[in-house]
Amino acid sequence: MRKPLIFGLHAEHPLWVKVVLALLPFLLVIGLYSYASHQRHQENPSDKLLPTADQMVDAVERVALTPDRRTGEYLLWQDTISSLKRLFIGLGLATLCALIIGLNIGVFPGASSSLAPFITTFSMIPPLAILPILFISFGVGEVGKIALIFIGTFPLMARDTFMAVKKVPKEQITKALTLGASELAVTYKVVLPQVMPKVISSLRLSLGAAWLFLIAAEAIAATDGLGYRIFLVRRYLSMDIIIPYVLWITCLGFFMDYGLRLLIRKRYTWYQAD
Repeated sequence: MRKPLIFGLHAEHPLWVKVVLALLPFLLVIGLYSYASHQRHQENPSDKLLPTADQMVDAVERVALTPDRRTGEYLLWQDTISSLKRLFIGLGLATLCALIIGLNIGVFPGASSSLAPFITTFSMIPPLAILPILFISFGVGEVGKIALIFIGTFPLMARDTFMAVKKVPKEQITKALTLGASELAVTYKVVLPQVMPKVISSLRLSLGAAWLFLIAAEAIAATDGLGYRIFLVRRYLSMDIIIPYVLWITCLGFFMDYGLRLLIRKRYTWYQAD
């Protein structure tokens, strides 16, 4: 029996075909960039807009492997540590609060009537629009940056958790209550394990927004961080540093997303099946 076709290809093609198809767009982009960079440097050897691969390697060596003359620190790694610390604290607080509030407003009607409209309205506020308010209220230190990440990711994660709770079969809750379980036991022993993979998936979807808010905050008021460094060197048109920094942020985001996907796959195999 022939395998079904999808856009002219077998639905289950060999691994090497999948690898080639996955790499093809990346190779195409790299090839186009290399060609454009070569052409620009043929016309102007001092061009800064499209640095060559050698120039970017030299720049990475300066920021990652050579101590800074002024501070003695390795700039890339120091910026990475500072940014990840802000990101993890902001996302961690947002995930914890979203889990607790979303879980309770999904289970308890009273909490739903009180908090659901507020969270829905709160999620409509553009986080970047209140960035000046955060910096005025909390200062330009770490608290303001973490607060922006929290405000930008918490409401949507809370709504996703709430919707996940609503999808839990009512029969399970009824049976647990019939067998003598308390409301708290039902909430945290019956409902919570079933919504956890959805919470992790919601966290995955919030990574991109969290990085956006982090870089915006660091660009405006910071003395270190990946976003700070990008906006610092842009005044010198240092694309040989900006492009590697952007690629490094992309890699960090990819591995964070992959780690969360792996956690769901290993810990919640039934969720993958669904």
